[in-house]
Amino acid sequence: MDNRRFEDLVARAVDSLPEDLQERMDNVDITIEDRPTARQNRPRRGEKPGLLLGLYEGVPLTDRGDHYGFVMPDKITIFKKNIESICRNDEEIVAEVRTVVIHEIAHHFGISDARLDELGWG
Repeated sequence: MDNRRFEDLVARAVDSLPEDLQERMDNVDITIEDRPTARQNRPRRGEKPGLLLGLYEGVPLTDRGDHYGFVMPDKITIFKKNIESICRNDEEIVAEVRTVVIHEIAHHFGISDARLDELGWG
């Protein structure tokens, strides 16, 4: 899939969120990379090893206190080549991008992987 179309899929996934959630997203950038760096691909505590499709790096909204300010934006990275590698066709890529984007945005809102698993979004 060409980069422009993939970027459009990510943007449409964000745009598909309810407006009140979009408005509550604060100080977060969403980027697209082909694959994770070695640092990004390092397993984190409590995470299952596997192919990394997306990554949230930052301070979730639920952990921000009065001290939060003057910091670099949180970062959500979507890994294009990794997503493409698990999908058989463009239709599957469309669905997987939406799932990954929503999953990573959920982390921005402080929802853990365990809770996402409970909700069927793990």
